[in-house]
Amino acid sequence: MSMQESGEMYLETIYVLTGKSSTVRSVDVGEYMGYSKPSVSRAIGLLKSEGMVQTDEFGYLHLTPTGEARAKSIYERHTVLTKLFMDLGVDEKTATDDACRVEHYISDTTFNAIKAHMHKCGTENK
Repeated sequence: MSMQESGEMYLETIYVLTGKSSTVRSVDVGEYMGYSKPSVSRAIGLLKSEGMVQTDEFGYLHLTPTGEARAKSIYERHTVLTKLFMDLGVDEKTATDDACRVEHYISDTTFNAIKAHMHKCGTENK
């Protein structure tokens, strides 16, 4: 499935916030991302229609199994690329910002090659 970068960012945000708290609301997503209520509402609606997110009777957001798998993949790309850039000598803020952009466009082939290289060099968990 092809998803726009913004949709991936919302999934990743919900995933990260869920790791910090078992209850995540749209307002939490908006505050974290710095987006307005209408923007968040529209994006969450699209993610719901794509089967990535559900809301419960209290209005809390929950990733579906498909949404969680996609979010985990995006988050892994973010963390691995941030680590790679920092290992290359890039400062943390720039590495994080650049990883955030690259994570949405890098091919699976290239990303898997980066992970394999980092594993071979023993730098994936340092």
